[in-house]
Amino acid sequence: MEQNQENRSNNLDKIISLIKDNKKKFYLIIVLIIIIIFSIFIYYLYEQRKNISIAERYIQAGLLLSSEDRDQSKKVFEDIIKSKNSFYSILSLNTIIEKNLETDENKVLNYFQIVENLNINSQQKDLLTIKKALFLIKIGKNDLGKKLLKELSERKKDLNFMIDDILIRQN
Repeated sequence: MEQNQENRSNNLDKIISLIKDNKKKFYLIIVLIIIIIFSIFIYYLYEQRKNISIAERYIQAGLLLSSEDRDQSKKVFEDIIKSKNSFYSILSLNTIIEKNLETDENKVLNYFQIVENLNINSQQKDLLTIKKALFLIKIGKNDLGKKLLKELSERKKDLNFMIDDILIRQN
């Protein structure tokens, strides 16, 4: 029993001695850990505020759209897409397409490109691909739209029934 206590006190003495010998390194490591934790916290707050700001802009764009200020609404939706927010960019693109806010097909395809490059899950990418294919079919680029649907169909066998239905309706 005494030997066990002696080993503990020896270990404690060794640790205290190690800390005394390397005070500067020890303090430096503590300060670095605190700085890293503080930086992560600041970054988290920044991202949260940025997300809240984009959400407010999305609401603002919706209000502008409902008050028939389509041009200003379109600009706000475009800014949201360019902000590359993984949630609100997709919603903004959908609104632009559904409400026909943009008449330039190339701009809409560019918006699709921006949103496709976002860090989104595979289900969202699949839905975006379907939306893009339907948009292409709508603007008269049937072959390209059908090609996208077929590629998606080959990748996702469980979507075959839905994609086949869309292709049948287009013929």
